[in-house]
Amino acid sequence: MTLTAATGRRRGRRPSPAGTRDALLAAGTELFAERGYDGVPVWAIAQKAGVNKAMINYHFGGKRKLYLAIVGATFSEIVSSVETLADSSRPAPEVLREMIAVVGELVTRRHPHFCTIMLREVLAGGRHLEQDVISQPARILAAVQRMVERGVREGAFRAVDPLLTHLSLVGSLVFFFATTRFRERVLAQRHPAMRQPDAAAYVKHMQDLLTHGLAAHSSSRRRRA
Repeated sequence: MTLTAATGRRRGRRPSPAGTRDALLAAGTELFAERGYDGVPVWAIAQKAGVNKAMINYHFGGKRKLYLAIVGATFSEIVSSVETLADSSRPAPEVLREMIAVVGELVTRRHPHFCTIMLREVLAGGRHLEQDVISQPARILAAVQRMVERGVREGAFRAVDPLLTHLSLVGSLVFFFATTRFRERVLAQRHPAMRQPDAAAYVKHMQDLLTHGLAAHSSSRRRRA
């Protein structure tokens, strides 16, 4: 083995640009969820990612741009899925149930820190976000509004306020997934025998709660018919 090869092996292989970018995204996501935007210094992100802090400027243009990249990418994925569902011609209750399932999947398996980040950001008044990111929740609201209004027109849903329906849905999902660790502590202290509800059970609960709660009474459906 040559001296150069041995030295390279001891030092480890330098990460690729894509690997460095992914490491910064992963480190930033976890730290922003844990401490909030203002509680995370640049050096902590770099240290957790295992790179020089200059790499944050190189790949993203600074801490805020890294934060916006994390939040914006997740929102874009959610918006794309929800808008596709809202434009479906399937029955509105069926579409609403699937939307809840899709959002639950995205914020648990693919982006498990997103709800915690967003809960912190909402409490901060959204001051760390820029207009292009703030417009994403508005698109989700518009998609839910289309689902609800179509359900009302078709007689499947009662005449409900789409905004209140959206707030009930999103607020409940974000709070549930953002407070998992707190809930675990409460249950362990006060109700040690009570089983912590898992994500699938909660998604099913919300599907039933919303679709049954929004359902039009049979007399209303007959009048519309």
